[in-house]
Amino acid sequence: MKEQFAIGIDVGGSALKCGVVAENGSLMYCFTEAINKEDGEAGIIEQIAACIAQAAVVVQEKGGVVCGTGIGFPGIVENDVVIGGADNLPGFEQLPLGRLLMERTGYRTLVDNDANMMGMGEWIYGAAKGCSDIVFLTVGTGIGGALIINNQLYGGYRNRGTELGHVIIRQGGIACSCGARGCFEAYASVAALIGHYRLLKQDIPDIVDGRHIVEGYFQQEDAAVAAMAYHFDYMATGIAGYINIFSPQKVVIGGGISEAGDFYIREIAARVSRLAMPAASQQTTLVPAALGNKAGLQGCAAKVFQTAAGSTPAAMYNHSTN
Repeated sequence: MKEQFAIGIDVGGSALKCGVVAENGSLMYCFTEAINKEDGEAGIIEQIAACIAQAAVVVQEKGGVVCGTGIGFPGIVENDVVIGGADNLPGFEQLPLGRLLMERTGYRTLVDNDANMMGMGEWIYGAAKGCSDIVFLTVGTGIGGALIINNQLYGGYRNRGTELGHVIIRQGGIACSCGARGCFEAYASVAALIGHYRLLKQDIPDIVDGRHIVEGYFQQEDAAVAAMAYHFDYMATGIAGYINIFSPQKVVIGGGISEAGDFYIREIAARVSRLAMPAASQQTTLVPAALGNKAGLQGCAAKVFQTAAGSTPAAMYNHSTN
């Protein structure tokens, strides 16, 4: 019997990643290319289809078979239809992306929210492997996330929920990109960290990123230490709320800043321990994500394998509950 592979596509605002993934999660082939927005929605669809075809050739050369394609797409996705919310991409409203790509490539194509797919990757193959209940957060310019509840990816009614970055943690607070005020994202994202650092320090370079602030933190620069403490406090505030509601086995934190070092998770965890209800947090640990920027590809593949097997991930991978 030929070995089965899944093709994963992680669509971002300016680039897309494409990969060939084996059933054990191994990434056999991967490439990234800039999204060509000049031809609009139709052009982007054709570009995705071309990437799938390129990846399929690799599978054929390996003597394997493609069992399907998974797409992680920004915004609201329901039943493989992009409803909307992909603000950086033209069009993509009420678009049956899964069906359109299947018609072009011949492969069954599953589409879900990109953060959901990242969370699924960490659940099946990464830092939360073996767990039945997790909260996944990806911390960058904004904050995205995913929930796994009782061995099921949970997106709320009609997949409209789990906007974990947009839980309001301060009434009437800082304006958020979503149009509300006081969102978790507005206080705890890397963009918020940079904004607060700029308020605290007068002489700074024109371009400042999270790495610059972390380096200043290690050098005991006052503004960097204060900005990071502010970031840790608000990360802990949001996470404590999730723990009180869901009592997950693990809170997995992804995004580039989560790779800054062990201190990052340690500082947040210490604050969470003082904020979360003891009964809810007793079985919860905070961990950094394990798969880096390939989590979305592996999550897309996991969804394909799950659907092909007609079973839940728990049954597919014989998960034990930690």
